[in-house]
Amino acid sequence: MKKFIVIALALIMLLSLCACGNETAAPAEPAAPAEPAAPAEPAAPAEDAAAASFTTVTPGVLTVATSPDYAPYEFYAIADDGTASLAGFDIELAKYIAAELGLEIEFIPMDFDGVLMEVGLGNVDLGVAGLSPDPERAETMLFSDSYYDGGQAFITSAANAGVFTDLESLNQAGYQIGAQIGSIQEGLAQEYSADADLVSLPKVTDIIAEIVGGKLDGAYVETAVAESYQKNYPEIVMVCEVPYDAEGNVIGVPKGNEALLEAVNAALNKCVESGAFDDFVAQANELAEGNIVEGLLD
Repeated sequence: MKKFIVIALALIMLLSLCACGNETAAPAEPAAPAEPAAPAEPAAPAEDAAAASFTTVTPGVLTVATSPDYAPYEFYAIADDGTASLAGFDIELAKYIAAELGLEIEFIPMDFDGVLMEVGLGNVDLGVAGLSPDPERAETMLFSDSYYDGGQAFITSAANAGVFTDLESLNQAGYQIGAQIGSIQEGLAQEYSADADLVSLPKVTDIIAEIVGGKLDGAYVETAVAESYQKNYPEIVMVCEVPYDAEGNVIGVPKGNEALLEAVNAALNKCVESGAFDDFVAQANELAEGNIVEGLLD
């Protein structure tokens, strides 16, 4: 009996081992192929640093100080209906720059020495007033690239044309010699007419009136301005050119706003290279021969 039980148990164990040995594991499902990684989006080009960082006194507005007594640079053109509007190639250049920068524009007319002061104090964004890159001004403002070469001249009345014939003749005691306050012409008067009496006046129009009225013997002005006044005042004579090292005209930008300066230069050079500025000069010279007002309007 015991022997039978042992045999039966052995058979059971044998059958169990056979069953286990014949059981095969289900093959593993093949792993799904990995989705290819999406290509990285190309990085957007970095915005121009100047365009992204320059600031203006009033957001969205380019505030421009100008001295409208300086045809053909800036003056008031009088329409047939009597309305006055700022005109001149400086004015059109400033409008062009504002449009290129995507800004509105606001002009603030003032005397020339006020333009220098307001730019130096940072109360305006630009000084656009026939500025020359005088080294002393570089202490209080940044200069744009040069955009127009005007030259310097000495003017007098037709009655005095024979008196002033060269630079040496401009330096005589007793002469009343004029120049605009704060201008480089004031410095030229001090240099070339040191022995004369210097009369500094706030506006070029004041200087012209004093020469025509016989109160000034002569004055230092920019050549383009002298030529413009000659067209409207036949009594005015330009007798000689005056040497000046820092020739050319620039726009004044407050110190510390190099980003604005960079943006202004890009727009200014585009205007010059495209020929648009030449058109502005031609239009300004034509307007300056018509009905104009030079100086501040009350």
